[in-house]
Amino acid sequence: MKRTMYALMFVFALGLQMWATPTMAADEPAKVAGTWEISSEGPNGTMTQTMEIQQDGGTIKGTITGRRGPSPFEGTITGNKLSFSVKRQTQDGSTMVMDYTATVSGDSLTGKVHSERFGDRDFTAKRTK
Repeated sequence: MKRTMYALMFVFALGLQMWATPTMAADEPAKVAGTWEISSEGPNGTMTQTMEIQQDGGTIKGTITGRRGPSPFEGTITGNKLSFSVKRQTQDGSTMVMDYTATVSGDSLTGKVHSERFGDRDFTAKRTK
């Protein structure tokens, strides 16, 4: 009887500890601050851009610079999942929003960029040293 009672108390305590334990490290945001070189295939061939990221926990912001100059962005990172949006002025004066989603693996990003004008495109990025 005592053994059963101790076993039940142990199982209860273990379950309580697992329930109360904070989220595991896998949910910690990946470290993405720094300079990245982005490549994607666009309607006019390969497009390369430079991206500067500042990070505060799960919040990111920065500037992405391409042939049309720099554009600011803001986004989030949860675990190894990154997302951010860039608003750009087009040649006709309208605003185009580009939504980026990516998976972080060390110094590499692999993802998709979506815009109403161009649809979905794959992109990759490498952190520069």
